[in-house]
Amino acid sequence: MSTETSSPAQVSVTGRSSRQLRAVVAPLAVLALVIGVWYFVSYQVLAPARRFLLPPPHQVVTKGLFGPAAPDMWEALQRTTTVAFTGLAIAVVLGIAWAVLMAQAGWAETALFPYAVVLQCIPILALVPLIGFWFGFGFTARVFVCVLIALFPIVSNTLFGLKSVDRGLRELFALRSTSRWTVLRKLEFPAALPAIFAGVRISAGLAVVGAIVGDFFFKQGDPGIGILIDNYRSRLQAPQLFASILLASALGVLVFAFFGWLSRRLVGAWYDAARN
Repeated sequence: MSTETSSPAQVSVTGRSSRQLRAVVAPLAVLALVIGVWYFVSYQVLAPARRFLLPPPHQVVTKGLFGPAAPDMWEALQRTTTVAFTGLAIAVVLGIAWAVLMAQAGWAETALFPYAVVLQCIPILALVPLIGFWFGFGFTARVFVCVLIALFPIVSNTLFGLKSVDRGLRELFALRSTSRWTVLRKLEFPAALPAIFAGVRISAGLAVVGAIVGDFFFKQGDPGIGILIDNYRSRLQAPQLFASILLASALGVLVFAFFGWLSRRLVGAWYDAARN
């Protein structure tokens, strides 16, 4: 009587399929639980006169996402996305340049890194009025807020990646009398890419937050999603308010997921292979 055994390749495929299934089922199960609790609170905990505090999910969808205010929401979301991506792009360029400068000389890190920490620790809401005075209350001021919020993770992660290169590889490049620029271009920067993308993923979500915070305070010009959130709050338009919040959250999740996908596409395969 013969027995059948699964090959390692089959076991690997089965395990991968199981993980992919869990990655889909687990979030959907949590989503179903959240929606169930949401309905319970709306209809069982809140009185009808106070249901505006937490309208049921179907009202958020019908009156908010697909109601008369939906076109304004999508236009505002587009403006917020433009601000967030502009601020993120500037933060990436400045942050990487700042980290590269600090990685090339110990005195530069000693002199400059404390200011990166200070920049991270300053309450952004305290600076918002000054930013308005300096840059006005339009697109430029909103982008500046995004840059301030998104800059530190890129600086710190890039610096960590550049300084974490294997010592043996550094010695190998030193034996060949390689220039500092070549070491940076062919060794340090490629090795730092996973850390850089980790910082960009964090900063991408922070840039969205910065764009919304800027909307709350800089109310001139075309409205972003933050302005709509504030308007719906003041008018007690609960379905539209919750719909705007969900759109803003979805934007942050999509931006975070996009840079995670981009990281896996650009550096994931060879980086994982090098670690194994």
